[in-house]
Amino acid sequence: MNLISGDAFREHFQPGVRAFHLELKDAYHVDSEAEPLRKWQAGEYDDHAWRRPWQGFLRERTDAGCVIQRVRVVTVPHSTYTRWLLAIAGDNVAAGEDIRYLPRHLAVDVDFPVEDCWLFDDDQLVLSVFPGDGRKGAFASETDPGLISRYRVARDLVWDRAIPHAEYVRSEYMQPV
Repeated sequence: MNLISGDAFREHFQPGVRAFHLELKDAYHVDSEAEPLRKWQAGEYDDHAWRRPWQGFLRERTDAGCVIQRVRVVTVPHSTYTRWLLAIAGDNVAAGEDIRYLPRHLAVDVDFPVEDCWLFDDDQLVLSVFPGDGRKGAFASETDPGLISRYRVARDLVWDRAIPHAEYVRSEYMQPV
């Protein structure tokens, strides 16, 4: 595992590339999300300016021909953090990202690796590494063929059974806030 910079990470999003993001945790504690999450919980207004750089990047890359996909494996009933992500994910979808949700109980047959990841096409793996407190994540490239294969198998098992965001928010898995 080799830690890489944010710039090196973004270089993977090239035209024609399938960028697949697998998220396995029910909550993250990223410092930059603390205040927006607090505002959402309190019913306060948030202009989402903190998200615009990423959404601009998504739009730019998808317009250039990069396919950006994400599956969030979630526990039902949802954590507060998952409910918040569900509430704000539409902006990423509008920017070109295909976000899907897979209730954890529907994925018991999947041998998930430990870390979240980005899998670019079938052979470039970047792990999303979070320390124990989850406050600050990092990116690490991984070249182990066995681990890459394991993530590829997980991706192929979850993608088709995961539910697109627009359908998921209307599904039986949603509970009142």
